Amino acid sequence: MKAIGKEVTIVMVEDDEGHARLIEKNIRRAGVSNEVLPFTDGTSALDFILGKDRTGKVSEDRYLLILLDLNLPDMSGTEILEKVKANPHTKRLPVVILTTTDDETEIQRCYDLGANVYITKPVDYDGFANAIRQLGLFFSVMQVP
Repeated sequence: MKAIGKEVTIVMVEDDEGHARLIEKNIRRAGVSNEVLPFTDGTSALDFILGKDRTGKVSEDRYLLILLDLNLPDMSGTEILEKVKANPHTKRLPVVILTTTDDETEIQRCYDLGANVYITKPVDYDGFANAIRQLGLFFSVMQVP
């Protein structure tokens, strides 16, 4: 999965180690060999995505795909989604919500905040693999500002 000659890094924010392993296994099974950076809490994920200063400048030239669980120990995934989508340097980054919540209002809220895909766990892995592939296509047509 490349974006205009650049490798896309997958940022996985998931506090459940079993889920994280399963997700990565299925990303590999889908034929995606990109680097997967696992984070188990929102703070460290935001430090990486927006930088410790939270300006987002650090991700200006990065191609990231964010896989985000909503139930994290230190903050909710929607807070992270909100911060990423509100930042001028990271608002274009695709965010895939992977969560056990299938609450309609929660799903709608994520889409309203700018989520690209919402997948409920446990997931149908063909559907998951397909969603990952489609995001690869999304990257290849994404314009760099």
